[in-house]
Amino acid sequence: MKRNSAIVLLLLCASVCFGEIKYVFYMIGDGMGPNQVLAAEMYRAEMEGRIGRVPLRMSSFPYTGFATTYSASNGITDSSAAGTALACGVKTNNGCLGVDKDSAAVISIAEQYHHAGWPVGIMTSVAIDHATPGAFYAHVDNRSKYYEVGTQLAATGYDFFGGAGFHQPVNPKDSGDVNLYDLCEQNGYVIAHGYADAQSKLQSEKLIMIQATDGIDRTKNSDCLPYAIDRHTGDLKLSEITETAISYLAPKGRFFMMIEGGKIDYSGHSRDGATNIQETIDFDEAIEVVYQFYAAHPDETLIVVTADHETGGMALGNSKYVLNLQLLQNQKSSSYEINEGIKELHSAYGKKMKWEQVKSLLQSELGLYETVEVTEKENAKLQEAFKQLKKGKGKTEKTLYNDISELGGYAVGLLNKKAKLGWTSYSHTAANVPVFAIGTGAETFTGWYDNTEIVKKIKAAVEASKQK
Repeated sequence: MKRNSAIVLLLLCASVCFGEIKYVFYMIGDGMGPNQVLAAEMYRAEMEGRIGRVPLRMSSFPYTGFATTYSASNGITDSSAAGTALACGVKTNNGCLGVDKDSAAVISIAEQYHHAGWPVGIMTSVAIDHATPGAFYAHVDNRSKYYEVGTQLAATGYDFFGGAGFHQPVNPKDSGDVNLYDLCEQNGYVIAHGYADAQSKLQSEKLIMIQATDGIDRTKNSDCLPYAIDRHTGDLKLSEITETAISYLAPKGRFFMMIEGGKIDYSGHSRDGATNIQETIDFDEAIEVVYQFYAAHPDETLIVVTADHETGGMALGNSKYVLNLQLLQNQKSSSYEINEGIKELHSAYGKKMKWEQVKSLLQSELGLYETVEVTEKENAKLQEAFKQLKKGKGKTEKTLYNDISELGGYAVGLLNKKAKLGWTSYSHTAANVPVFAIGTGAETFTGWYDNTEIVKKIKAAVEASKQK
C-alpha cells in the first residue's frame, strides 16, 4: 500500500514539477470575453456542418480560470486601467496608464524582468504606443498622451517591439520635437518593415518590427494591422510578428513576451460579429505559434492567455433556441470597409447615387438579398437609411474607433441578427474574462480571481520554479 502511494506521489510530482521557467508568454486578447472565444469555436463547428465547438488552441490548455476586470474608478474598465492591472498588478483609474490611482508610477513585470537581465518583447496587432502594450513600459496620467508614451518606449531598452507602428509619431503640441521613429533609431533600435525585412535584421541589437513592407510615412498615424477578414497578400500578421520575436529572442536563452490581439476589441466596438470571430481566430493563430515553441521546451515555458475586458456585450442567441453562426461566412470584409465602401459611393455620386449600387455592395460583402434572405420590412428599413444618406441626413453612430453610418450599421447588424448573435453595447462591459494557462506553474491559474492577481501569479510561478 505504501509502495502504491509512493508511485502515485511520484506521478503527481512529475505532472507539476518542471524545471526553471526561462520563457514567459503573456498573451492578451483585447476585448475577448468568454463568449468571443465560444463564438469562434461554435462558428468553426457550424462550418464543419455540425453543432458544438471546434476548440481553439487557447481553450485546449489544461488550466482555466476567470478574472474580474473592474478598475479603481468604475465597475467597467477602460483598456489603460485594465492594462495596468495586468502588467503591474495594481488597480488604477480609467484613463491612467502605468500609474496608480494617485498618479504614482508603478512598475510592470516587463520592466522588472528587463532590469533583472531578461530579454523583453512587446508586440500587438495595433499601435505599439496603444494602451495595452503601453502598460508594460509607460507611466502617464492620461493614455491619450501617445507621443509621450512613445518617447518612453524609445527609452526602455527592451529588445523587441512589434506592431503597426506609432499612433502618434509626431508631437501634436510641438512639431519641432523629434519624430518617434527617428528617436527610436537614435536609441539604438533598427526598424524592420514587414516580415521579410525583419528576417534579414534578426542580428540587430534592438529591433522594432512594423507593418509596412515598403516603408512607412513617419509623419502619419499607424493605428493597426488590417483586420484578418480584410487582409491582403503581404499584410503583416500577429502570428508573423510572434514567430519573428521568438526567432529573435530565443537564442538569448530566456525571455518575457507580451503579445496582444488588439483588434478583437475594435470589432467589438463596431458590433461586427464576423470580423470579431476572425480576429479571435487570428489571435489564436499567434497562440499556436507560441504553443509550438512550448512543445519544444515544455519544462521551461509558461504561457498565460487572458483578456483586459470584454467588449460589446456579445450574446450567443437573440431569439428562441436557435444559433446560426455559419451565416457569418457570407461577410467578406469588416464593417469598417463596408462603411468606407458606402462613403465612397456617396462621395462619387452624391444625390445621383442609386439604390442598386448600394444593394450590389451589400450583396457582395454581406450576402444580403442573395444567400441571406431580406424581408420586406428589413428591405424598407435599408432603403430608408439609404434615402436619408443620399439626402445628407443619414445618422452616424460614433464608436471608439469608427464612425458607423446608419445604413452600414443596420446592414451588418442585420446579418448578426440572422446569425442569432446579439450585442448589448458599443463599448466595454464588466463581464469576467477567461484565463488559460499551460506549462510550468500553470496549475496556479485556476479559480476565480481579480485581474491584478494574474501578473502576481506569473511572477510567483517563475520564482517557485527557481527553487525546484
